[in-house]
Amino acid sequence: MEMRYFELLDDMDIQDRWLPGEARNSQGLEIDDIWQFADGCPVQNKEQLRIPISHPGALLDYATTSVGGTPVVHRRVANIFSELASNDVQIIPVEVEGQTEPYFILVATRNIRCIDDQQSSEVKYWLPEDERPEKTGTYRAVSNMRIDSTKVGEAKVFRPWGWTVALIVSEHIKEGLERAGVTGMRFEEVTGPSAISPEQREHSRKLKVLYDRTETARTAFWRTLGTLDENAILPIVVGGGWPARRQVWRVIHRPEGRTLFVTDGLSDFFADAVEPSVGFGMELALETNEPQADWPVTLLERIANELVGHEHLCEPARTGILSMEVDGERMPEPLLTKDGRVGVLLGMDTPALPGHFTMPDGQVRLVTVKTLMPRELTYLLEHGREELLHRFNQSNPGHLSKAWRQPVV
Repeated sequence: MEMRYFELLDDMDIQDRWLPGEARNSQGLEIDDIWQFADGCPVQNKEQLRIPISHPGALLDYATTSVGGTPVVHRRVANIFSELASNDVQIIPVEVEGQTEPYFILVATRNIRCIDDQQSSEVKYWLPEDERPEKTGTYRAVSNMRIDSTKVGEAKVFRPWGWTVALIVSEHIKEGLERAGVTGMRFEEVTGPSAISPEQREHSRKLKVLYDRTETARTAFWRTLGTLDENAILPIVVGGGWPARRQVWRVIHRPEGRTLFVTDGLSDFFADAVEPSVGFGMELALETNEPQADWPVTLLERIANELVGHEHLCEPARTGILSMEVDGERMPEPLLTKDGRVGVLLGMDTPALPGHFTMPDGQVRLVTVKTLMPRELTYLLEHGREELLHRFNQSNPGHLSKAWRQPVV
């Protein structure tokens, strides 16, 4: 009988739970390689490690750190793995901040090439043109993973080659953990028949072709504007009204210390139609010279959702100039009106950025986002935007957005 295997996952649906931070040494400094515990290889460690609590809450028997994906487990879990899979794991004692109970880092010491590309719903590899040579040839994404269990051998715990973010355990291990009633875990089977039908697979193939073509062209354009920040950790939101049902933002570093934040998906094809298109025909761009600003992403998300949620706003945003207000929660205080809103001007021309760019399926407008100080918003509502635009254009570059500046009126 074929052995069944499962991906062991941290159950993030548990309410009011704790989140462990990345491992630190005895001096309280974060260790150099926080990903080593999830590489599928033995770890050489000779010092006492400590785990801070990045988010307080109810402690669970199993949890993973948010960036490195390090499994932090209670003694009960460590004992089960030591008993049932001693040849496949390394158990490293750690001190968890504020806890007297024993905790450990769980390291899977086997890395096995076993992902079944044909049976998995979708796989995507890092390519040379992605300019990440250390990742070229490994998996960039794996959806509904299936493995070829004939390639696993006697291993009961391992990480799949090229996609070590996944921790795989045998059915025997799963049953042992469930019998013990450990908390914080959930399991997804990675063996057995494919989770999708041939029709679904063909549908996914068509979507992938469209997605790859769109993403490649748009990424090439972003790189003409500056240096793409590949390390920026921005939340990718699945769902909503964006064309391909994915909300993505990119960060581009520009000359003179400026940072450009852009939406990366309003010009996707419409996934429901599975046909070539440029979606809403635009992407939003907000440029600032403020260091380490994080509010622009939140602002872009709110503007984009307003546009896609109100179809009558899309055309003026795509073809002209549009002013609007959005919710000011978590926005810089100087930008807030007395009603707690933030005013913005969309579509201001600037020689610093191109107004359009070409995609395989059409032209896309790059719509600038200019934040308005409350006094400027009041002026615009009372007198129109012509004089305001004139005054903005007197400064160079006038399209920059800032959390605070002197109003031009």
